Amino acid sequence: MYKRVAIYSRVSTQDQKTLEMQIKACEEYATARGWKVIHKISEIGSGTKKREKREDLLKLCRQRNIDVLIVWKLDRWGRSVPDIVSTLQELQILGVQFVSITEALDFTTPIGRAMSGLLAVFAEFERDMLSERVKAGVNEARLKGKRLGRPPTAKDQKEEIESLWKEHGNKSLIARKLGLSRRSIGRVLS
Repeated sequence: MYKRVAIYSRVSTQDQKTLEMQIKACEEYATARGWKVIHKISEIGSGTKKREKREDLLKLCRQRNIDVLIVWKLDRWGRSVPDIVSTLQELQILGVQFVSITEALDFTTPIGRAMSGLLAVFAEFERDMLSERVKAGVNEARLKGKRLGRPPTAKDQKEEIESLWKEHGNKSLIARKLGLSRRSIGRVLS
């Protein structure tokens, strides 16, 4: 039974000329494995932007129209380790196998599936480390007396609002001056 393959290729900017090379390498890999390429999806854009074509490809995977997804290099697929791992986990749940030919990650093999597990462990480690850094930063800010949480609301500025009301008698003027809404000013004054 042949496998239905999708190839995903991406470059960051228009002037990069590696799309054809990526597609050709992925096609050769699929052919060598006896698989049939049914989708070739290419995308041009920075890693920080929404990857709409990648999302379209994931929809095809969710519809069970693809058996194997091939990329030239892992960083072409995802923006960060958590992004890569979460999409790889989704593909695994969907039964779609993943291949990144440059890194020799072939999740259709037992060794590739083991690597998939290691990637998940590293992603969890990275999330835990980030959480610890955030908590340490919050504690440090508290020790330095910095105010945390939501910025002050109209209720916190009640005295100033009442003073300005006595002086000007104009809710719009007070709202502009304090960067609040007229409605908030009205609630404080009522």
